Amino acid sequence: MVGRPALAARAVWTVLLTVAVLGPALLGGAALAVTRGREAGRRHLYRRSTILLMRLGSTFVKAGQVLGTRRDLLPPEFCDELSVLQDAVAPLDEAGTRRAFVEAYGVAEPDLFTELDPRPVASGSVACVYRGRLPGGQEVALKLRRPGVERLMTLDLALMRGGAALMARLPIFRDVPVNEVMRHMSEAVLGQLDFAREAASLRRLRANLSTVPRVWVPLVHEAASRPRCIVMEYIPDLDVDTARRCPPALRKRFASSGLTAIYHMLFVDGFVHCDMHPGNLYFTRGGQIVVLDAGFSVQLSEQLRRLFAEFFLNMSIGRGRHCAEIVVRSGTGLRADADVEGFLVRMADLVERSHGLPAREFSLIAFAGEMFDLQRRHGVHAAPELIFPLLSLLVIEGTVRELDPGMDFQEVAKPVLMRGLFGRRQAA
Repeated sequence: MVGRPALAARAVWTVLLTVAVLGPALLGGAALAVTRGREAGRRHLYRRSTILLMRLGSTFVKAGQVLGTRRDLLPPEFCDELSVLQDAVAPLDEAGTRRAFVEAYGVAEPDLFTELDPRPVASGSVACVYRGRLPGGQEVALKLRRPGVERLMTLDLALMRGGAALMARLPIFRDVPVNEVMRHMSEAVLGQLDFAREAASLRRLRANLSTVPRVWVPLVHEAASRPRCIVMEYIPDLDVDTARRCPPALRKRFASSGLTAIYHMLFVDGFVHCDMHPGNLYFTRGGQIVVLDAGFSVQLSEQLRRLFAEFFLNMSIGRGRHCAEIVVRSGTGLRADADVEGFLVRMADLVERSHGLPAREFSLIAFAGEMFDLQRRHGVHAAPELIFPLLSLLVIEGTVRELDPGMDFQEVAKPVLMRGLFGRRQAA
């Protein structure tokens, strides 16, 4: 339960900071719109709004990261700005570390570990990571939740829900499912506090991806883990620049393995890690891909998994009308003035044009952006359950393109789609 005095104090601080940042941003945006055009003015406002989220703190950064995926609702330029949001939180000091261990284990120095380095090796808005060793000699990484983070995020999300309820009443947001988007965003943010669920997600991903060559999901040590701390195998020498220093042949192998792993999640298992940005995706000099941090994972229903797979299969062979019909079938509904036939025609054209593009010219982000624009203009509401999995592809596209600019996303999907659509049918 959120206390009213604490909520009121947090609300006052949030409003004052918002006014202090957005007030000048609105004036600056208006001036740029006059001198350089509306697009420059909007860009300035989007950039300042992103800066505001960073200054408001970790909950707002997490919320911005999630909202930046909603290209079906927000302008693409705003999503581009939100996509650069990254956690920039100082690591816990010695006192904070001791408090976090007491909250997780009841004592500051748990005897479950024969060695425990009190200095964090990594830091985020929700947790810090420490290095330790179990009595059996296994070197482990401890993802330890920050003390007090639950209360702060609960306060902030309560404020956001109140703001969303007010926005939903405004005529300008009449056709936008504001409260539904807020609900999904809150679930995504709070889900990253549920370490028991994240540990279960890591175990599930490790089992699911065991059939995909060269993909490594760390083993979770269940007996040593707690609701506020995940203990997993320590993977040494993780460096975001490893792939850049590898020869071209190995870089192409990384790209193919990473894309195949995402496709396997989407089309075969339906259990999807939705946040495979460079901070959660690493490459080893031995040619393996390491997947970390499963706090933002979703389970597709069997129906949506099949629809998602059918959409990509039809897209990979250029059957535009079938793709358009799947989008309508999988959506959450239609606006009162929806133009379904107009959407079907233009969506079919988009698929057919994209199918004809050379691999180097096809962009998932551009494709998804045009599709969402068509949905907005023709009144076809996208299913939020499909937006987050699609995010997993959009997030990894930049990494894959950097590793292998000629990667054919549609061609790599085909064998995985066959397993997802027909392998399961045979198993049933």
